[in-house]
Amino acid sequence: MQDRSESESRRLLRRLRDTLAEPGQGQERLDRITGLIADSMHTDVCSIYLFRDRETLELCATRGLKPESVHRTRMRLGEGLVGRVARTAAAVNTANAPGERGFRYMPETGEEIYSSFLGVPIQRLGEKLGVLVVQSREARAYSDDEVYGLDVVAMVLAEMTELGAFVSDDTAIASLHKHPVMIRAGSGQEGTAEGQVWLHEPRVVVTNLVNDDPTAEAERLRDAVTRLRGSVDDLLEATGDVDKEQRDILEAYRMFANSRGWLRRMEQSIENGLSAEAAVEKEQSEARARLQQAPDPYLRDRLHDLDDLSNRLLRILTGQGNDTGATLPDRPILVARNIGPGELLEYGKQLRGVVLEEGSVGSHAAVVARALAIPLVVHAEGITTEALNGDAIIVDADEGVVHLRPDESVASAFRDKIVMQTQAAARFAALRDRPAVARCGARVALHMNAGIMADLPSLLGSGAEGVGLFRTELQFLLRNSMPRRSDLAALYARVLKAADGRRVAFRTLDIGSDKVMPYMNRPEEPNPAMGWRAVRVGLDKKGVMRMQLQALIRAHAGRPLTVMFPLVSEMSEFAAAREILLREIEREAHLGHPLPERLEVGAMLETPSLAFAPEAFFRMADFISIGGNDLKQFFFAADRENELVRRRYDTLSLSFFTFIQKIVTRCAATGTHLSFCGEDAGRPIEALALAGAGLRTLSMRPAAIGPVKDLILRADLNAVAEIIADAKRRGEDRLRPAIVDYVRSLPPPDTARAP
Repeated sequence: MQDRSESESRRLLRRLRDTLAEPGQGQERLDRITGLIADSMHTDVCSIYLFRDRETLELCATRGLKPESVHRTRMRLGEGLVGRVARTAAAVNTANAPGERGFRYMPETGEEIYSSFLGVPIQRLGEKLGVLVVQSREARAYSDDEVYGLDVVAMVLAEMTELGAFVSDDTAIASLHKHPVMIRAGSGQEGTAEGQVWLHEPRVVVTNLVNDDPTAEAERLRDAVTRLRGSVDDLLEATGDVDKEQRDILEAYRMFANSRGWLRRMEQSIENGLSAEAAVEKEQSEARARLQQAPDPYLRDRLHDLDDLSNRLLRILTGQGNDTGATLPDRPILVARNIGPGELLEYGKQLRGVVLEEGSVGSHAAVVARALAIPLVVHAEGITTEALNGDAIIVDADEGVVHLRPDESVASAFRDKIVMQTQAAARFAALRDRPAVARCGARVALHMNAGIMADLPSLLGSGAEGVGLFRTELQFLLRNSMPRRSDLAALYARVLKAADGRRVAFRTLDIGSDKVMPYMNRPEEPNPAMGWRAVRVGLDKKGVMRMQLQALIRAHAGRPLTVMFPLVSEMSEFAAAREILLREIEREAHLGHPLPERLEVGAMLETPSLAFAPEAFFRMADFISIGGNDLKQFFFAADRENELVRRRYDTLSLSFFTFIQKIVTRCAATGTHLSFCGEDAGRPIEALALAGAGLRTLSMRPAAIGPVKDLILRADLNAVAEIIADAKRRGEDRLRPAIVDYVRSLPPPDTARAP
């Protein structure tokens, strides 16, 4: 940029800062700003459009358009040139606005007489706040210097909007972070909670936006960048001996921190009048906008690197560390973009709930949240930019809804729901020691799923008869190196001790897909959920499988050992894995080590192919556990991580239930014990239908055992079986309506439990 333009840019920013410092209400400030920009840039028009909601822009101030159009002119995201700027987060610069694709004429504004148009987004860290526009009668394209200058001004306006500089009754602009917000998201772990926001990564607050000494400010930025680069180098040194893939990631991280272009762009913003902090945020916002539009998923993933580096740099510049002085509230609900399982475990059960902007239902964090019985909501778009520490928040993970700063009517209705749930929980607790025997006399064994030691206290409290699934991968995922055999054996022994004689089915290592060990090379796969994972990894990496099996054998010395292999697709896989286990038992015997008292070897049926395996497979397996989550996604070809389709297909589809009954029939013919494990086992309606289809063992999260047992005690499974058969005869597509009608006809809980 030329010195003259740079000087003009700094002069405009100083005038803008002085204008914002003057007393006045929001509308008065906006009007002064549009006049200031129009005069400084010698344009006929300057207008500020701000978002009223996520989809609607409103003209909030103008110099040059008709005054009566202010707060009357609105447009949808993507509508007209202004809407295009807002949607794409990119500038539109044209000498012939009426001839531009997508131009929309707004007669109430009088803008038809203006040919040239320049619009830039008002945005902060990916959050779209509005659009800043200048227009002129003269048909000309604005220069690069003018575009850059307006972009810098828009960045300052974004910060001032964030700080509430334009809030007032006359603008009808509500304060950011003050009004109630409802966010629809996905449920990662069911449950409800009310409390206060606790941000996992507190926001850095930037209040000084304009500099008076570009040379000194640039030096301050360079010093901070040098410290940042040093901390990244220290991070690389501290990693020690890691695999090539992990080191490549860290080297890419360092390369980003050492990017000359990154520093040069921030220095240019300082030369044009921004403070060092504002320059960092401007670069972060613009880079975010570019990466979010990138078609390459690898480039989009670099957003995390960018955000982390930028936030580290901002904390160095502002002196604001992660410890902001805020204290954990009494009822903390964690809000984060994403979080690892180790970090979530550090918070532990002190959390009331967790809300993630990203995350997934199958993530490590979701597994930990289930273990801790903490409600979890994922894909809560915009929550990290909208929420502040201490904000009131309600999490309804049953429905996948978050209420931030709820009004009293919403909070009151939610508290009524909590009271009802508490009363139901007391009812369920009274059933803890009763077996789940239906009115027809059929008994259903209810087991729980577990994955960490924190799960095990729920074994007694929930009334579970055993652990139908103990996930062993978390002990591998939470470490930076392969765990030792002795450590695993000690852990498995503690699990058995806590189970106090109850059956525990240990699932061997289920990694791959979204579960990646940081110290193991991960191949690039187009569809990891259907790729190299679970037993496939174990059979290829026999050393890892053998080490884990040795740990299990040693932990079970003198006690029954139950092992099941995940994602078995055909008999040969199960036979190979079973043979490895039997050889390890022979080896332990040869070494003189004590052996398990009894051995059960089973498979998880998670792929439709295994249901059609030869009869020899069903005779070879001591038991089979249907892995409902994976089986359903493969049966319907609907990725359970994809919010567009994962709720589209109902477990109570008759086609799926016909398939489940086929598995029940095959296991009954060979006397193979069969269970169902997964989220659907913990949903009372689905659990009742599964029991009616012939399944007599269900494994679920501990909190679901009470509600499932309550319904089974009141039901007649013969009647449920007849409902399923009748639906088949009638050619129905779904069982749910008929099952729900049957449940509504059942006697109330109190009368159903009479001895």
